[in-house]
Amino acid sequence: MRFALLLMACLSLGACAGNPPKLVPPTVKWDARAIELQHALNWKLDGRAAVAFGNQGWQASMNWQQNGAFAEVHLAGPFGVGALVLRQGPEGVSLNGAPPNDAAMSQLQDRLGFELPIQNLRYWLLGVPDPSAPFELARNDQDRAQSLSQAGWRVVYDRYVPVEGDVLPARVVLSREDVRVRVVIDHWDWPR
Repeated sequence: MRFALLLMACLSLGACAGNPPKLVPPTVKWDARAIELQHALNWKLDGRAAVAFGNQGWQASMNWQQNGAFAEVHLAGPFGVGALVLRQGPEGVSLNGAPPNDAAMSQLQDRLGFELPIQNLRYWLLGVPDPSAPFELARNDQDRAQSLSQAGWRVVYDRYVPVEGDVLPARVVLSREDVRVRVVIDHWDWPR
């Protein structure tokens, strides 16, 4: 009897070990879930970004930390080349530790090669639209964002990953005119 129970337990564990985690639909319907994510105050992600615009492009590691209304974004090319720190808060945007000023966004655009939708990106990375602007949204069969059009950008969610009892984007592709930005998220710090 003990042997049979032990054998059944081992077979059960073995069957579970080979199966990747399944993405299950959230228990909260889309509208409520979107509002919850739009109000998420403290989170962090580590990932990579690849940008192509015209016949130019670049790649960088990306670290984003959101603390309430404040965001801090670190971008660094291979071996830290071209590193920059972007800080955004109610008083504006600053680059590399300088005080916030009106010229920071144009300096950022000069360095990146295109205008970064920093106001919207905070929401798009979480898989939801920016609540302050009109949008069009298509959902996948798990009731998550599949594609989003907002502020002249098209955002496509290629993959999601389970994170602390939730499911968050793992790969996001943004495109606008001749700019294409692919973000791969390697790690989420998502307090529940």
